Amino acid sequence: MKSKYLMIGAAVCAALFLFSGFMLYRQYADEKQSAEAFQNISALVEDETPPGDEPQAAAVPEQTAFEKYRAVYEQNSDFVGWISIDGTNIDYPVMQTIDNPNYYLKRSFEKQYSSYGVPYVQENCDLGISDNCVVYGHHMSNGSMFSDLCKYADEDFYREHKIIRFDTLSGFGEYEVIAAFKTTAYSEQGFKYYHFTLADSAENFDAYISKCKELSIYDTGVGAEYGDKLITLSTCEYSRTNGRMVVVAKQVAAPDGEVGGDET
Repeated sequence: MKSKYLMIGAAVCAALFLFSGFMLYRQYADEKQSAEAFQNISALVEDETPPGDEPQAAAVPEQTAFEKYRAVYEQNSDFVGWISIDGTNIDYPVMQTIDNPNYYLKRSFEKQYSSYGVPYVQENCDLGISDNCVVYGHHMSNGSMFSDLCKYADEDFYREHKIIRFDTLSGFGEYEVIAAFKTTAYSEQGFKYYHFTLADSAENFDAYISKCKELSIYDTGVGAEYGDKLITLSTCEYSRTNGRMVVVAKQVAAPDGEVGGDET
C-alpha cells in the first residue's frame, strides 16, 4: 500500500513538473513572439528623416503622420496611433475598438491571443474631440509594454522623461507630464480618472487637473488650462489590490513647434 501511495505521489509530482515546464515554455514563447511581432510592426513605420550626415533636400515635402504610419494602418485598421517615451521600453502601436471595449487587452496586433496585448485607447475617447485620451497597457514582469510607467514613482526618473510622444494618424504630438500617481480601480476609494474624457466646462476640466495634482507623488510644477489636450496613461501597480499607476500629460507641441499638433 505504501509503495502505491509513493507511486501516486511520484506521478503527481511528475505531472506538476511537466505542467510547470509547459507553462514556462508557453510564457517564453509568448514573450519571444510578442517581441518579434512588435519589431515587425516597427519596421513598417516610414521614417523619411535622413541620417545626420545627409542634409535633407529642401524640395522634399514634409512627411505627414498618416504617411509615416500608413503601412501599419493597412495591416490593421484598429491602429490609431503610436506612443513612445525616449529612454524607456515604451514604443508601441496604439489600438482602439469602439464597439468592443478591451479587445486588445489579451490580443496581439494580429488579433491572436496574447497575454501581452497591445496598448489601446479607451472606447469612449475620440482622438479628434476628447479633452482627455485614456490609454491602457499591461505591466509585464519582463519590463515590456507599460511597465516603465511605474518608474514615474521616482521623481528623478520623471525629470529625465518629462516628454511623452503620442502620434495619431492625423498628426504628431508631444505631451509634457503633469502628474504621476497611484490609485485603485473598481473601488469607491480610488480616483476614477477613466471617467474624464470630455470637459463640458472649465470647472470640470480644472477639477480633474486639481485631483491629479493632489494625488501626484511629487510636484512637477506643470499645470494645464481648459482647452489643453490631455493624455492619461494607465497600467497595473502591484502594491495594492487592483492598483494602478497613472501618468497624466498635456499636449505642448508638434515637431515643428506648433502648439496642438494633433489638431492641424
